[in-house]
Parts: sequence; structure tokens; C-alpha cells
Amino acid sequence: MCADVFFEAKWINHQRGIVFLNEDWLDPGLPPLFLNPGKQALKKIEPASPQEYAKLSGYYAEGKRIIFFLWPEHFPNLDWKENSFYVAGEFNGWDKAIGKARWQMTPDRYQGRLCFSLSVPASKVCASGDAVRFKFVSGEGEWQMTPLDAPNREVEGDGTHPFLLDPGRTGRHVFYFEPPHEHHILGHEKLLWKDKANRQECPIAYGHLLLALGTDAQLGVLMAAGKTIFRLFAPRATRVTVTVYRNLDGSGAQSHDLVRVNDNIWERVHPGNLHGWYYHYSVDGDNESEFSHFDPDFKILDPYALATVSHVGPGIVYDPDKLPRPHRRHTPPAWHDLVIMETHVRDLLAHAEADLSADEREGFAGLAKWLRSDNCYLKDSGINAVELQPVQENDARSRDEYHWGYMTCNFFSPESSYGTEPEKASQIHEFKDMVDAFHEQDMAVILDVVYNHVGEPAHLLFIDKLYYFETDHKGNLMNWSGCGNDFSAHTPMGRRLMIDSLVHLVKTYDVDGFRFDLAELIGVDVLRDVEKALKAVKPSIIIIAEPWSFRGHIAQALRHTGIASWNDGYRDFIGRYVRGEANRDQFRYFVSGSPHYFAMFPAQTVNYAASHDDMCWLDKITENADNNGSWPSANDRRRTHLMCALLMASLGIPMLAEGQDLLHSKQGVNNSYQRGDLNALDYSRRRQYPTTADYFRSWTAFRRSQAGRLFRLNGRQSDGYLKFFEDGDTSAIAVLYNADLTNGHEQILFAINPHFDGYALPVDVEPKHFRQLADHERFETHGLTTGLVRWEDGYLHLPPLSCALWVKK
Repeated sequence: MCADVFFEAKWINHQRGIVFLNEDWLDPGLPPLFLNPGKQALKKIEPASPQEYAKLSGYYAEGKRIIFFLWPEHFPNLDWKENSFYVAGEFNGWDKAIGKARWQMTPDRYQGRLCFSLSVPASKVCASGDAVRFKFVSGEGEWQMTPLDAPNREVEGDGTHPFLLDPGRTGRHVFYFEPPHEHHILGHEKLLWKDKANRQECPIAYGHLLLALGTDAQLGVLMAAGKTIFRLFAPRATRVTVTVYRNLDGSGAQSHDLVRVNDNIWERVHPGNLHGWYYHYSVDGDNESEFSHFDPDFKILDPYALATVSHVGPGIVYDPDKLPRPHRRHTPPAWHDLVIMETHVRDLLAHAEADLSADEREGFAGLAKWLRSDNCYLKDSGINAVELQPVQENDARSRDEYHWGYMTCNFFSPESSYGTEPEKASQIHEFKDMVDAFHEQDMAVILDVVYNHVGEPAHLLFIDKLYYFETDHKGNLMNWSGCGNDFSAHTPMGRRLMIDSLVHLVKTYDVDGFRFDLAELIGVDVLRDVEKALKAVKPSIIIIAEPWSFRGHIAQALRHTGIASWNDGYRDFIGRYVRGEANRDQFRYFVSGSPHYFAMFPAQTVNYAASHDDMCWLDKITENADNNGSWPSANDRRRTHLMCALLMASLGIPMLAEGQDLLHSKQGVNNSYQRGDLNALDYSRRRQYPTTADYFRSWTAFRRSQAGRLFRLNGRQSDGYLKFFEDGDTSAIAVLYNADLTNGHEQILFAINPHFDGYALPVDVEPKHFRQLADHERFETHGLTTGLVRWEDGYLHLPPLSCALWVKK
């Protein structure tokens, strides 16, 4: 055995651990292991099977062959039914292995479960005897992230963190052990190696055990029998204190220790009903490693607080019996009937043409009042759903600070700065009233929610860093979100905090749906649990994922769920297409609802041209210098009309960005997250560009009408539902809906030409059966009578930068 005998050791549960030696153990006996302190004899030591090592490491050895082993449990975001998988590494040219049969893994079974494996001669992989790097990659070219707890994950290097295949560690270096007594996570035991040549100790990591802990106990502030109960999950804490005070200045504050009622939960039963009081927690613990961040002087905002004065707290004690409850549940439109607008509370209100006070223009009360007025942009637009940028408590430093909301500090409380009197928790009833106002206008309310990271201060960090956040092997916070930390939704209580808060928003406020920011970091397995929990409360709930992060993309895996996804491919396509830069193959795929790879049925794709991120639509496509669309050219307007028509004519859920119908510009600024002045909608542009606003409104109305139902399929379309007409090398194209008459006798024909040259497109349809309703400037539901697109001798003569819509008579 080498001088350094240990690689690592960790607890699996309270009664069992696993140890990885630095090299394969070839002796016939068992390694000389004991438990410290006290050199206690272990109850049991036994070798692990090579496959158990391979679950974590991705490989094991069998004679002179290396068996690569892909275990689905460690790759929850993969689509196992549709994908093929390859082994790629230094030994086969990395991406050159994709598509090569000799490097493709085959389905296998281990312990009755599906896995993938590939057997390769060791000489083809590590002939030199040195460690080599490898990863798993799908047939679509998606590289799979090495699990954070893989014992052979390369932690230095170039940041790609591949597996390391070490010929000296092939699975025979792994042993299970059982302690003489049950382990406690605060025990700090070590494994001792003791023989004639060596005496070494190895700390036994308890992270895996810690991350499996949870509770079914109700958390937060509870009321029972005239008493107030404070309850917090803090498994590694050594002391938890709650401070309560009636006055916001903190005068008369009382601090009380909570009692550990089991290994995970701390509780304080306080006499009297403290509704309306303020409170915060303090948590102390052992900062023995970089995986801890305890600070007894830090004032922690309760993660289950129903309301808070600000992002730093204090929380407000709110009697659950005093929460608003909907008299009856609102039923949103079916997914395939949705027309969504993504928007921001303050962007809508800043220049709203309504009698609103300065305070009302900053939050929920003003939006509710505006929705009930006669002159409301959202009502005029014709949409039937809004997707509000985050309205949970964010880390805005003051009431006046403009904030997009993507730095969440509490998942239960409506944003305090959007309330007129946040110190009195007015945001609770004002938010409920705003949701009611939307429902009165038959608009669904979808909330953009952020559970992939948290804002500053990261209160959960002071409760338990290791439990609530993804960390690397040195205890550094992972940052695949790009926001400084990654929330761990995979732990039982991380997952529960997420689900409890979402259910609270539905039960209390009757929210109709959620859009999950950077959902790849949340993971398909967690999102399935979210879907199940929310549909149990509200079966009509709308669930949408932003299916990517800086780490990967999960849209393909989400096809087998009841979750829709923002379609970034569609976004990129439509901007290129109206500039004449995309091809017909892309047009067919995206107009068809992005079938197969992205969506199992059309309503799983949320089609959009731009969102709050990056440049707004007009600035992206404008002909003006510096991407400044403030004064759009004629071609800018025309391309915006083509975008609107194509978006509404595409199978799937259309989503508009606020102000697209107003030709809104952010003056070429790419990231306007702090620029309320640029994001605020200028409603005078409705009068400056009235035909554009009318064009959007007419297309929206048509799509939602009975005549437009052929754009709104409930389920998968038949193979012959769409018939495309194309010719030559142009991307001008026409499409006939319900070509096979599987949806009745109605049909729609849509044609578009994104080029500066006119084009005669052959169309095998009899024109006498169709009536033109729209072109690139006009929309008349009873039919256009002048300036019709010339359709003769089997050809549609499409003008430059044009589109047209016909319905069957």
C-alpha cells in the first residue's frame, strides 16, 4: 500500500459508511480500519462491488477490460428513452467519438434497473498506465456534467470537470464499513488505518447523510391554542434564537432560545398570539470547515415568513387564519388557447395613462386599479395571460430602487416594495387584489419564479450552507446560475421549501401558473414533484420552464412531463427569418410546434421573439446604428409585422414581450435590468404607430377566435395536418393548416416572404375557395377587398417583405 492510504471516506447513513483507498486493495484479507476517537473496532468491513463504484465513477475494471458505466440516477436531466450515449475522452478524440459505433453505450440492467455500459480493452483506453480523462455525451452532442460527488471528478484543470479513469483504482479500492454505534452528523468521527507500516486518519464526510435529512413537520410561524409557535429546520445548528418585537425600531425586543425537538427541528412555543409582531432568527454552529457559514450575530429572515418588511427582514408574524382566500378558484385558459405577455409591474405602471398616485405606480395596488379602469393597455392588447417578472421578495435595497426581481430573498412573501405599507404586510392583501383584478378581466396570472439561486443577503446560507447550496469539494459556492450561488433543490427540505411556497401562492392568491427561471439547475426530477404537488391543488395550473442554464439544457427530457418550455431555438429562428437569414427547414420545424426533439405536443413549446433578457425585439432587428430602434425604419416596422404574424401562426403557445406592439425600444441597451427608465412602456407610441398596435391586436383576436382554432391544437397534430408549399432556394413559403381535414372542414393558408425581392410561389390550392383576411399591414376579419395578393395560375405573387392570411370560405 502507498504512503497515503486514504482517498476519502463518507457516511451513507447513520449506520453505514464508504471508504475509498488510494489504490486497489490486492491483499486477501481486509484493510486494517478502525474508528476514531478511541481506535474502536468496526462492526463490519466488506468490499463494495465494482459496479457500486462505477455508479459514482463512471467505470470499473473486469480483467483486462474497462467497463464504462452510466447510471441514470446521477444524470436525472437526461431523456433515457430517446437518446443515444457515447464515451468520449482523451483516448478517442473527445467529440470525434460521437456517432462512432465502437464508442456507443448499450442499454444494460443492474439491480433490475436500466443503465448503459460499454466494454473496451484497457489497452485502447489507458495503455500508458496513466490516468485519462473522459465524459459521457449524448448523440445530440450534449456533454453531461460529472456528478459533484463523483470520487474521480477532476476538480482543477480547465473547468470542464471530467471523470478521471485511474488504472490503479478500478473498483477494488472501495469498502463499506459499519460503526460500532449509530453515527450522529455532529460526531466528527475519523477512520483510522493502523498497521505496522502506517498510522493514518481520514475524516468521514457527513455531507451525503446531511443532504438526505428532512422532516414532515410544519415550519414557519404557527398559531395554536392562543400561542405562537416558531419552528425552523437547522440540522447542524448548536443554538437557535428567535427575537420578537412589537415595534419596528426593535424597542422592547425579546430573545428566546429554541429547543431542539429532534435531530433536525428547533422550536419555540411563545405565549400569546403575536400577529403583526416582527421577528428574526439567529443560528450558531460549528464553523469547523469551509462548508459552514454560521454567524450568531446575523439576523436571519425566516425562509417561511409569510411577509417581510424588506429583503433583510424582519419577518412579520402573520396569523395563517387571517390570510386571504379565494372565494372560488379561477380556471385559466387551456394551454393551447393561451396568448401570453411577459411584463413587469413597474414597467406597466410608470407611464400608465391612468389616475394613479406615485405610490400606486410602484406596486400591486396601482396595477389592480389600472386593470379596473377603462383605458388599460393589457386589456386593449387582447391577451389572456400575463407572465409577471418575479414578485416574490427580492434584494432591492430601497423602495425606490428598480429591480427585475431575479434575486429572491424569500419565497413566500410578495415583494415588500410593491406594497403601500410593507411594515403592515399590506402586500399580502394588495397582491391578492391584483390577482383578482386580472381574473376579473379573464386574464391568467403566471409568475416568473427563481429557485435556482437566491439574492443578497442569502439568509439560507446562515442556516446551513452545505444543505441549501451546491458547493465544490473545497466548499466554494457553485455558480452555474451566474448569480453567485446555486440553490440546492435536490435536498429534501430544499425541494420542500420550493414546493411549499408554490402551493402557498396558489392556495392563498389563486395564482394560475409559474415560469421557472433557469430550470435546468432545478432538474427534471424536482420539476416532476412540483408538477404533481401543484396539480393536486389546481389541476389547471400552467407550468413553464426556462429549460437551460450555463450548464445544460433539459427541454428534451421535459417532453415526457406536463411542463412547457420557453423555446430559445424559436426565438433565434424568428429574428433570423424575418431578416431573410433562416431556411425553409427551420420554418417547417418551428411552425409545426418544434416536434420530436423539443415538444411532444405543440402546447409544450412557448414561442417567443424576445423577452426581458438581452436586447428587445426592435433593437435586435433594427436597421439603425447602435441597435437603437427608437425611431424605427419602414423595414423595421414591416419585419415586426412579419414577426407578429408568424408568431401567431405557429403551433404552440405564443408569448409577446411587453411593448412589442408599441415598437418599444431600449435604445440599444443589451442588459437593462437596472434601467427602469428604459424598460417603462411609452404608451404615446400607440398613437405614433397605431397601425402596428392594431395589427398585433387583430392577429391576437383572430388566433383566439373560433376561426383561428386551427392554430391552437389540443394535442399532437396528424402527420398530414400541415402542408407546405415551397420552391427554389428562397425561404419564402406557404403553409396550409388542416390539409388532411382531420379537424373539420375549415382550412387556413398562411404565406410569407422575408426577402427584398418579390416571389411567385407555386401553391396547389384552389384560390376560389379562400378569402384573404390579412396582409403585412392590414387585418380585416370579414376579408380584405382591395390590394389583395395576386393569386393566379397556381402561383401566389408575394411582394417583398410580405405575408398574407386566407381562410376557407
